Amino acid sequence: MSKRPAIGFIFATVLIDVTGLGIIIPVMPALIQSLQGGTLSDAAQMGGVLYGSYAVMQFFCAPIVGGMSDQFGRRPVLLASLFGFGLDYLFLAFAPTLGWLFVGRLLAGVMGASFSSANAYIADISTPENRAQNFGLMGAAFGLGFIIGPMLGGLLGSYGPRVPFLAAACLSLINWLYGFFILPESLKPENHRVFTWKRANPLGTLQSLFKYPVVRGLFIALAFIYIASHAAQTNWAYYTAEKFNWGPKEIGISLAVVGIVFAIVMGGLTRIIIPALGQQRSIYVGLSLYSIGFLLYAFATQGWMMYAITIIYCLGGIAGPALQGIMAGIVAPNQQGELQGGFTSMMSATSIIGPLLMSTIFSYFTRSHDEFYFPGAAMLLAAVLTVLSALLARMTLKKNLKAKEVNS
Repeated sequence: MSKRPAIGFIFATVLIDVTGLGIIIPVMPALIQSLQGGTLSDAAQMGGVLYGSYAVMQFFCAPIVGGMSDQFGRRPVLLASLFGFGLDYLFLAFAPTLGWLFVGRLLAGVMGASFSSANAYIADISTPENRAQNFGLMGAAFGLGFIIGPMLGGLLGSYGPRVPFLAAACLSLINWLYGFFILPESLKPENHRVFTWKRANPLGTLQSLFKYPVVRGLFIALAFIYIASHAAQTNWAYYTAEKFNWGPKEIGISLAVVGIVFAIVMGGLTRIIIPALGQQRSIYVGLSLYSIGFLLYAFATQGWMMYAITIIYCLGGIAGPALQGIMAGIVAPNQQGELQGGFTSMMSATSIIGPLLMSTIFSYFTRSHDEFYFPGAAMLLAAVLTVLSALLARMTLKKNLKAKEVNS
């Protein structure tokens, strides 16, 4: 399989995985309320805890999976995670209590390595010139997945809150079967690295990667972005239901629109904007747009405004591929799996903090209708965190530029 078809397959892999994730979003509030009762604010807080439980397991397991992919190759790790996702969705579809729902999310965290393996695969087959654009293509797969997934989830959710989980299981297992027969190995024999437990843990991975000053600074900047993103990712269904009285259908359609815009930006515009602006300037512009988008979301007063603001918010997506492209260009070829495992661990760590933080803030500011009632509080905090990320990225890259000038 040549590089172009391989990229197409990884694109399809990420697309199907994200579609499976997107299918369940519109029905999660109703499913949680059906299992525990209570108000929407209570369901939002429990949703954050469920999301965090998945992230805890992924935080500890992702470096192990990333290290194993550097020794044994991307293919076996990617296929194992796809199969695990399929089984997990089946488990969740029949979970009788909230406790079993937690068990299912913990299992998903253990097996949820397909995104880091897919990113390592892309790093293996990309050149320095097209690496950022190929990472942008993976972002487009996320966008398309959130077009198809929430729309299907909104439609299937009308037949019951568990039906979308069965559909997600089918998609994941079909993807695994397709990859079993089609997917080649991308890691060259000379780039295999012996697996060691010392480096196969979150702290060991970060210690190894943080010897690069630029990677260290940009990792922290990305952490702020990922925490901020959960103001929208974790709270979207609860926020729009509370503020605009949207149901699963309206939530699904709105997320599909977000996916369409995001796919256009990541799949098409990144290949034009990043080469035109350069990677560093793309980071600054993208993070500025992200911050403005969060701020406008926080103070939206009509449902239609969420659609208009989405254009600004999604244009901020050019920052992510630019940041990844810079870091992937710094580390050695036999550390790409470790780097992507580090990305996943960092994303998982922020996915522990982010959902708990943002859902708690949303829950607190929506429990009473007195002077403290403000559903957009989490979005406002996200805007502040994104500004901090932009400042840190600028400081890091500026120091790196000065260091190069001194050494030249």
